[in-house]
Amino acid sequence: MKREEFKEKAKKSIDELFAMIVELESRSGDLKEKSKAKYREIMAKIKELEAELEARYKKMEESGDGKWAEAKEAFSKSAESFKEAFQHLTSLFKSQSSTEKNDKAE
Repeated sequence: MKREEFKEKAKKSIDELFAMIVELESRSGDLKEKSKAKYREIMAKIKELEAELEARYKKMEESGDGKWAEAKEAFSKSAESFKEAFQHLTSLFKSQSSTEKNDKAE
């Protein structure tokens, strides 16, 4: 993938992920108390990864040809860590949703 194409795709992915975080933050009030502690723990990690991802994106954007591959790899690793943490957060909402459905069925 060409450099500019990768940067555009990376920026689009970052924007989409950050928008999903905002949406989940707005839904955090829907969580049961026992899930809120886990939510706060995961969200704190996501915020750390969010800052790291932004910093690596900027570094990648500013990198010269000699450092491009290194910056791209570092960004890709940060993006993967961010996605994993985000999946943990969304699974928290999904598991609560399925628990609520089971409670209603009983």
